[in-house]
Amino acid sequence: MHDPAAPSSSSEPSDAVGPQVPSDLVREVMAWYTRELLAERRSSQPDPERLEHLLARQQECVRDQARLRDADTQEASRITALYAARLKELEATGP
Repeated sequence: MHDPAAPSSSSEPSDAVGPQVPSDLVREVMAWYTRELLAERRSSQPDPERLEHLLARQQECVRDQARLRDADTQEASRITALYAARLKELEATGP
């Protein structure tokens, strides 16, 4: 007999990503760039090249966040993988 409280087996892969995860990852990366932008702008001698780089990456996050609204499963998975790797890299390198 089937126990409704037991986890069900489904055809969905166990590593499936919920709809909020890609958006959360993009927001985390965007927040990292925002913090870095603010710190660089407040610096006594802001580096214009770094500011430009950080702003471009932040804008990329905004575009990808918007792209997620209409993304199919494959596109959402691609964005999720991209931002998971980027977040890991950013956290490893620090500010």
